[in-house]
Amino acid sequence: MSAAQSIGSAVSSHAGRVDLRALTVEVGPPDARVTAFDGIDLDIEAGQFVCVLGPSGCGKSTLLAAIAGHLAASQGRIEVDGVRVDRPHPDRGLVFQQHTLFPWKRVVDNVAFGLKVRGVGAAARRREARELLELVGLDGYESHYPAQLSGGMQQRVEIARVLINRPRVLLMDEPFAALDAQTRKKMQRLLLDVWSRVRTTVIFVTHDIDEALFLGERVVMLSRQPARIIADIDIPFARPRTDESTLDAAFVELKRRCLALLREPA
Repeated sequence: MSAAQSIGSAVSSHAGRVDLRALTVEVGPPDARVTAFDGIDLDIEAGQFVCVLGPSGCGKSTLLAAIAGHLAASQGRIEVDGVRVDRPHPDRGLVFQQHTLFPWKRVVDNVAFGLKVRGVGAAARRREARELLELVGLDGYESHYPAQLSGGMQQRVEIARVLINRPRVLLMDEPFAALDAQTRKKMQRLLLDVWSRVRTTVIFVTHDIDEALFLGERVVMLSRQPARIIADIDIPFARPRTDESTLDAAFVELKRRCLALLREPA
């Protein structure tokens, strides 16, 4: 069984449905608490690819941190497959804008790290890591160190390192924002290809409307703080999507709608 089939099997047996109920999260020191978002209700079906859009500073990253279990809900609750989220867990993998790879470890050992923590033997974990590196287009780079890779390649390693834990939910916080335009496009296509194979639930935060419409099945739009959901838009464009899809009249019209929503006052 390939790494993609193995992950897909794990995802199908552990769904990946996300439910937010009347979720409020406050951040900051005790004497200066700020409500990041207030009373959010959101249902995400298992295997969906959902993009989250909103003005800068509205709480998009805070929302991901709460779903990951790094921030506690002030009110309401977060559930994954009916189980309340109250702490971090490998079932909810988080990919940041900047990679978090260990610079002193080779690529294969960076990817295999999660299995090492779980006590999987060296041969088995490296075999699975190599399969995942092949899935993200990096076979042949197993012995490289992160500093020997381009930014896009580092992010591929980061994605593989998260996927090796077979997450039910993949949380992505503007993972391609630091890349040049051409590399960013390549990474978007790669991500869609990987998602089509493993079908884990993806919640992808971005400030880029084109990126959200290109990647997502749904786009959830947040208002300014305290953030609320102001739109939940189904994206009707067929897959696979291409660069030409962004020139379609329906794509342009949906982009105008998103722009108008972003410009609305709180």
